Amino acid sequence: MYLVIVGAGDIGTPLIEIATTGGNEVVVIERDEERAERASRQYDCLVINDDATIKDTLQDAGAERADALISTTDQDATNIMVCLLAQELDVPTIVSVVHNPDHMNVFRQIGVNTMQNPQRLIAEYLYRSVKRPSIVDFMRIGEQAEVFEITVEADAPIAGKTLREADEAGLIGGQMLIVAIERDGDGEPITPRGNTRIEAGDLLTVYSGEGATPEVTDIFGHTEDQS
Repeated sequence: MYLVIVGAGDIGTPLIEIATTGGNEVVVIERDEERAERASRQYDCLVINDDATIKDTLQDAGAERADALISTTDQDATNIMVCLLAQELDVPTIVSVVHNPDHMNVFRQIGVNTMQNPQRLIAEYLYRSVKRPSIVDFMRIGEQAEVFEITVEADAPIAGKTLREADEAGLIGGQMLIVAIERDGDGEPITPRGNTRIEAGDLLTVYSGEGATPEVTDIFGHTEDQS
């Protein structure tokens, strides 16, 4: 895949690493000379030290033949301008970071896929890691629902029960779904069925319509204070 990445800062740099490691053809546009030089030394990609809000710069980066453009600068105005120019150049997939939630609607109106305020997402993740240490990973869906990973403790109410038995006991219901099970660290997920038995030590991927509340995590044997 041919990718144009705008910005080699805190967000762009790890993205460049992931994209180049994945074997993609990557062109980076970075206005800051020091950042541009650092990216060119560290990664196997073409780095253009120029202003991406100038159409000629995007053309020099080969945006007209790119599969996707991702704008990662810390200025929403810059990201919007870059995305508009990318649309003029018919880039098929355009993605941008959005720092100010008030600007989300602008990006939607111009038809750009967005990631909202990654710094806040990181901060929330760190806070949740302290507040709810039993949760290995999580993703919020809408205002309340969450998908999260959690390990089953030996004394958990659900341990030793099949999913059907857990449902009959009222432990899981319409607001909760066990999506996947990882067992013994073999990396091969088990697709849950009604007769699948939950064992202590299982790492479960769970969807909960009410989120990872104390009542939900108690089912898996975790009773830490989540107030």
